[in-house]
Amino acid sequence: RVERFPFLFLFVFGVMGKARYSKEADNPEKSCRAKGSYLRVHFKNTYEVAMSIKGMNLRKAQRYLADVIDKKQAIAFRVFNGGPGRHAQGKNLKAPGSQVRWPQKSCRFILDLLRNAESNAEAKELNPDALEVTHIQVNRAPNQRRRSYRAHGRINPYQSSPSHIEMILTERDVPVPRPKSKSNAAKALVQ
Repeated sequence: RVERFPFLFLFVFGVMGKARYSKEADNPEKSCRAKGSYLRVHFKNTYEVAMSIKGMNLRKAQRYLADVIDKKQAIAFRVFNGGPGRHAQGKNLKAPGSQVRWPQKSCRFILDLLRNAESNAEAKELNPDALEVTHIQVNRAPNQRRRSYRAHGRINPYQSSPSHIEMILTERDVPVPRPKSKSNAAKALVQ
């Protein structure tokens, strides 16, 4: 059937294309990316987790998220802070009002994406220990709808709030030590 109707095969099964990112890496040769779409994980929790690891080293972010899953550290809720309670761990993070939570599912999803980005970096022969999260973005995906049956024959919506997550990790250059005084003397001669 595929030989006779190739267009039907492409229509039914779709064509895998290149993933589109909202931002291009500043230096594509020194960076790697990872992306997840329509992930069934709460948008608000995932947003706060993503903002907490923005700018972190890859290894530090992985340790931090593993600690959050074990409830040794917490995630500060800065934007979506209408419900989280206060906890002493919030003081370490300078969280506004010490409002923190431990969103385990969001941490697991982002850990999986970090692992994916790490393997992409190894494929590009980048050093995973020098990677830093330079861009991470969480967007709302369309709500998935279910029904909740109520008294007197009524029906209420029962929706989930999935997320799109994308991240770019960039390899940081190792700082070169300043040369000894011989070069300072050479600079003085040049001037």
